[in-house]
Parts: sequence; structure tokens; C-alpha cells
Amino acid sequence: MGDLLVLWDIDHTLTENNGVNKEIYGLAFEMLTGRPAEYRARTEGRTEPEVMRNMLLDHEIEMTPDLVDRVLEILDSATLSKVDTLRERGHELPGARDALALLQSTPGIIQSVLTGNIKANAITKLSAFDLDRFMDFEVGGYGSDHPVRDNLVAFAQRRASNKYGAMFGGSNTVVIGDTTRDIRAGINGGAYTIAVATGSETVDELNAAGANLVFPNLRDARAVVAAITSLQR
Repeated sequence: MGDLLVLWDIDHTLTENNGVNKEIYGLAFEMLTGRPAEYRARTEGRTEPEVMRNMLLDHEIEMTPDLVDRVLEILDSATLSKVDTLRERGHELPGARDALALLQSTPGIIQSVLTGNIKANAITKLSAFDLDRFMDFEVGGYGSDHPVRDNLVAFAQRRASNKYGAMFGGSNTVVIGDTTRDIRAGINGGAYTIAVATGSETVDELNAAGANLVFPNLRDARAVVAAITSLQR
């Protein structure tokens, strides 16, 4: 079987943070501006740099070059400071570990992430639940690569191609996520898309977004993995 690049979203797909993410953004905003946030972060599949940019705009703060330069470092620091809270209040979603383990044991599967998180935070969040062991973070696509999620598939494919010496395109890339932005990013990147309705959007909404396949959750890990591995050539 040929190589298949499987790219997972993190928040609300593999893990649930129960509001900790918004606290992280609130803390990052305060660290960045020196004042508490009056408006909560708007997430729903946006990249972290986009979330922070929108928060600044909501507070009528100009996105100066200095702020842009500091955003990634501050996001990393804010997330690290909330790791214990994330472990206490968050959890891995049912079936996530089983699906990741089954794919890891399948020849020809390369697993990484396609996430709005910056790379450091993707590693931190998955490490908090001991899910990092299943991922090749060297070949992921991250919010630190580009603020527009639609552009991240190309980053991951290029990295995987360089590392593994195989070409990765639409026929051998799968994007899995819980939001219409995840699905749109996969579609615009030419990838096969699988949605899981474990976030705020319904099965019907994810189907309408154009996902190739929609699962209500990852509880039937074998069915999810069977759908993924059926794409191997």
C-alpha cells in the first residue's frame, strides 16, 4: 500500500478543552496589550494568529508590526501557563486514542496535524493528554505557518514530500476536523475530507460544507480507520 498523509485537527476533534482555549486567548491578549480583554475570542476553526488579530480589532487596537512579532511567543507562553488547567478540565475525545493507535500500526500511514494552533501549542496540547506520540509534527500544517487555514494543507504536503521522498497531493492526503473551516481547508488543498461532529457544528452542516464523509464522533474508531485506509492505493 502507498503512503497516505493523514492530517488531524486538534481542538474538538481529538481533544476537548472545555473553555480553556478562550482563557488562553484572554490571557494572551492581556500579556500582549497590558489590559484585560472585554470581548471573548472567536475561534471555530480559525488560526491562532487570526483569533488574536480579530481580538485586537474588536478592541480597536491597531495590529502594529511589534504586536505581530510578539504574538507567537505570547501564545506559546499563555498556553504553557494553562497546561495544568487543560489537563484538569479538558480530556481526549472518545475513540481518538484508538483511532490514532490503529493508524500508527498501519503500514504506509503518516499522521500529523492540520491545525490553527501554532506549532508549539499543537505539541503542548497533544502532550497534555499523551497523544503526541502518534504524530509526526515535522510534517504538519500550523497557524504559525500562515494565518489563513486554507493555505495549510500545502505546507504539510510539502514537508511530508521532502521528508519521506514521496509526492503528496489530493489523491493521498486526508484532512479530518470538526468545523466547516477544517473541511474548506481540506477541499481547497485538494484533500479528501472527513468531518466529525464533535464540535459546535452538526452532521448536516458538515455535510453541507462538502465533507466527503461525516461521522458523529470517533467512538467507532475501527470504522473511521477503515474509511481512511480505504483510500490507500
